[in-house]
Amino acid sequence: MKNRTIRKGFVFKTYEAENQSPFEKLFEIFKELITYTSGDFDEAVDWLRSLDKEYKLTTSEYTIDDFIEDLKKKGFIKEEIKPDGSGGTAITAKTERAIRQQALNHVFGKIKRSGSGNHKSKSPGIGDEHTGDFRAYQFGDNLDKVSMTESIRNAQINNGIGDFTLSENDLVVEETLHKSQMSTVLMIDISHSMILYGEDRITPAKKVAMALAELITTRYPKDTLDILVFGNDAWTIKIKDLPYLQVGPYHTNTVAGLNLAMDLLRRKKNTNKQIFMITDGKPSCLRLPDGQYYKNSNGLDKYIVNKCYAMAQQARKLHIPITTFMIAQDPYLMQFVRAFTQANQGKAFYTGLKGLGEMIFEDYETNRKKRIRG
Repeated sequence: MKNRTIRKGFVFKTYEAENQSPFEKLFEIFKELITYTSGDFDEAVDWLRSLDKEYKLTTSEYTIDDFIEDLKKKGFIKEEIKPDGSGGTAITAKTERAIRQQALNHVFGKIKRSGSGNHKSKSPGIGDEHTGDFRAYQFGDNLDKVSMTESIRNAQINNGIGDFTLSENDLVVEETLHKSQMSTVLMIDISHSMILYGEDRITPAKKVAMALAELITTRYPKDTLDILVFGNDAWTIKIKDLPYLQVGPYHTNTVAGLNLAMDLLRRKKNTNKQIFMITDGKPSCLRLPDGQYYKNSNGLDKYIVNKCYAMAQQARKLHIPITTFMIAQDPYLMQFVRAFTQANQGKAFYTGLKGLGEMIFEDYETNRKKRIRG
């Protein structure tokens, strides 16, 4: 027999795209467009038709109209009556979930649903996650943590089988790990500057929010996530409302957002609490005690800025770290963010739109590891 030489190495092949149906290909694009159009179905379809003309997305066997018909059959869209009394088409809750899942896949990677949905701390002690490690019983240990099998085994070794006795020195306790829970408030700036200068900053913020919401509900369902938006005022929104979020003709009332965020976190029973704030501009608005608004967009107003610093210090006293994701890199505004971060002893990231989701994900995971208290 001839000697056969086994060669090891890389084999390069021509890239082959996933085998997707015409509907699946169009649906991936549609989910992206519906996010950019803030849930406006008609506008998203107009964009889809334009892309089809330019890139030949469909064929004579499967057209855009066929795709719309499939969306109806599969329950992704529905007919509805608009406020003005006219008829129209809107996306359903099924589509909203699909958009959140797509955001999670794009931003954080494909993370499968976790069974337990909890996080372990590095601190051994009284917990409910068994480690398989044992230690000698100490005064104050709960009796339900005593491992009877290991304790009886020790008694037999120490005292013999003939004259069986079980003493305190024979008792063994199984080590457990604390499980932690995190309460997070995500603040999204919806002031007019989020779409100024020809740059869409609100859509990436929405995607990150949807991805974070999907991450928490699938992997850490015992954690909590509240989402609020802030312009002239601040108010909470539901996760299902994220695709429809739009920028308004607002100034930036950062104080109102922080005040609402801390109020939400005060009600949470979890030990670990944090605030993520996505913003691109300086604080430029306050609501005065008489209900009127104090606004100043010219530079950094000392009155407004000092109120922000005071809120940062208040959050620090409540052990609530604030992580600011500034999606702009204006040196003048970065000075304010640095001072704000120092007042809270939190963190700040100065970034463009690219990589925003990855940074928030990493920071979320890091905070859970560092801030667990046993």
